[in-house]
Amino acid sequence: MLPSPVAIHAAHSLINPYIHHTPLLTSRTLNTIASTPQSPESLAGTPFEGQDPSHPRLRFFFKCENYQRIGAFKARGAFHALLRLVEERGEEWVKRRGVITHSSGNHAQALALAASTLNIPAYIVMPRISTSSKIAGTQSHGAEVIFSGSTSVEREAVVADIQGRTNAILVPPYDDYNIICGQGTTGLELEGQYWETVREEPGLSAHAGNGGGLDAVITPIGGGGLNAGVATFFSDKSTRVFGAEPNFEGADDCRRGLEAREHVPAVSTLTIADGLRTPVGLLNWAIISNPSKVAGVYAVTEEQIKAAMRLVLERMKVVVEPSAVVGLAVCLYNEDFRRRVVTEAGEEGWDIGIVFSGGNTTVEAIGKLYS
Repeated sequence: MLPSPVAIHAAHSLINPYIHHTPLLTSRTLNTIASTPQSPESLAGTPFEGQDPSHPRLRFFFKCENYQRIGAFKARGAFHALLRLVEERGEEWVKRRGVITHSSGNHAQALALAASTLNIPAYIVMPRISTSSKIAGTQSHGAEVIFSGSTSVEREAVVADIQGRTNAILVPPYDDYNIICGQGTTGLELEGQYWETVREEPGLSAHAGNGGGLDAVITPIGGGGLNAGVATFFSDKSTRVFGAEPNFEGADDCRRGLEAREHVPAVSTLTIADGLRTPVGLLNWAIISNPSKVAGVYAVTEEQIKAAMRLVLERMKVVVEPSAVVGLAVCLYNEDFRRRVVTEAGEEGWDIGIVFSGGNTTVEAIGKLYS
């Protein structure tokens, strides 16, 4: 069963008491940078070397899930999945068995928080190389953390071992109906906040005074829960939804899968966007591979991710993790995407919602990125 926009509205009503209504920010500086053609030097060594850089007109609206509880959008899906589980199976049954998941950090913290809030035991499998702040955040909510290797295959093997010992209920990090519905509430809030923002200040929109609405929304894709949920919410609207991935060591499994028309089942990558090191889940793939729901997926390099993150840190004064800015990096540096904006929007340009998926990093990690 695939989620629907109605299911996402219902999810928002259920989780609303437990989550933050995160802000929507704009940046005239980043609008200007994105609407300026890239230099010929920046295109050197790319498929666009020697060609005229594109000149799109872009207006950004940043949904700041880095300000969400536990510092990432994952709180939405975790609370929704756990609340539905209690609703369907009963509180005592769930408490007796406990819950388990695997995650590099954000879903780990989210499920630990949700379980702590509802007084349910939680077992969290995390890669040994997870960011120290994410490990500490997960442990701070009382969850039992068990370490594993970094790939999804290694994580899942440890989960199976613990389930055999504890009989804990698996709450998947992304490939799950209730998780997708919870993450999709990000899109619901984004749309409402966009209309509030442009009504108050029409000049922020590329369609000033014309009521054009959001032309596009772009989210990062790891396991695909956020993108699938947001795409589901907008599936009965004219807003296009795009996905963004790192291309380092094959982390762009979704983009490659769409190109080959075949789901890519495994990924082994150490991209700096550590939240995006997992393959797209099968249920999410059923949504994302539908061109009527997701208009395309684009990839960027590690250096482009770092450049986008630097702009957010220095120009917007907003703390984000590398995974959060992959969508912005696509808008700034991926010429395929930028040319698409020019082709489809012409001189008017696009209003684009960008989801900053999380902000769980450390001063040390940021320093290492730019050392």
